[in-house]
Amino acid sequence: MATHDVLVIDPSTLFRQGLRQLLPQDFRVVSEARDVEAAKAELAAPTPNDISLAKPSGRGIALVLFDVTDAAEFRAAASQLRSLLPEARLVYLTNGFDAPRLRMALEAGIDGYLTKDRSSNALIQSLHLVMLGEKVFPSDLALLLTQQSHPNVGAGSPHKGLSMRETQILRALVKGESNKVIANGLHITEATVKVHLKSLLRKINCNNRTQAAIWALNNGLTEATPTAGAA
Repeated sequence: MATHDVLVIDPSTLFRQGLRQLLPQDFRVVSEARDVEAAKAELAAPTPNDISLAKPSGRGIALVLFDVTDAAEFRAAASQLRSLLPEARLVYLTNGFDAPRLRMALEAGIDGYLTKDRSSNALIQSLHLVMLGEKVFPSDLALLLTQQSHPNVGAGSPHKGLSMRETQILRALVKGESNKVIANGLHITEATVKVHLKSLLRKINCNNRTQAAIWALNNGLTEATPTAGAA
């Protein structure tokens, strides 16, 4: 199993140390800091001559778990981390649901929005999905966001000429589901999912899954439509 080097950014020293002990061997915490500025200083620090004490340069970090105490700092923190570690997967690991920050996370291309109240097994499973290239966001928060933005939109009606199946797939994208998970849920093949996905991206003028998920949120798509049985 591949080992992923992890950077943890959190204002709580106790939480950072606890996470280091909690994560399995394939997630190796190589650096930790209280905020993004401290992380930048840590990664930029000169490397000791003793190779056993060498600090990470940032180039090997595959995953960043970060939290910020102020919502106003989120956008700047995400931007700095993306610039500092362009190859790393970014996961926002925070205390609770916050609809504005979910929207900012989607727009910033964050790879995951996870809450600290989940079980350790659920957290680890979510991180494995992130490292497989999936986007992991809480589906109930996505539903809350759509209801706040468009409380009067009918949940079962198609949008912009989308078929019911395309609408179902859009809702699955909001939850960060992979093509395989979507196919299993809808009882169709992955190839069929790809065909529908290509069609719906063209209809809503989006280039990728993340843009499509943002479009779905902005257009009031919820999870009320059944996930199977549509043509």
